[in-house]
Amino acid sequence: MTEDDQKQRMAQLEAKIEAAKKAKAPKPRADADVSGGELAWRMVIEMVSGLGIGFGIGYGLDSLLGTIPIFLVLFTLLGLVAGVKVMLRSAKEVQEKQAAASATEKDERD
Repeated sequence: MTEDDQKQRMAQLEAKIEAAKKAKAPKPRADADVSGGELAWRMVIEMVSGLGIGFGIGYGLDSLLGTIPIFLVLFTLLGLVAGVKVMLRSAKEVQEKQAAASATEKDERD
């Protein structure tokens, strides 16, 4: 056996080992980047921050203008709406990521 034959056989053996490792490697999960707990905390923080900002703006305007707490109620409700809107956008974003990951996983199987 010549040295070139040994190098060629060694390269073939390494290629077979790599192929076997790839076949045995576990597939990444579709939701591996975001866990359910992280998503829930993100949504809670978005909701509370929207309410807090709306409350702060409304309280500030009522204090400056000396009015009854009409601005407080109005801006708190606007903050609630903004928080819900951001939560829904976050949920849609995660859902699209999971759908794309499952589609690529399905394509890999075919």
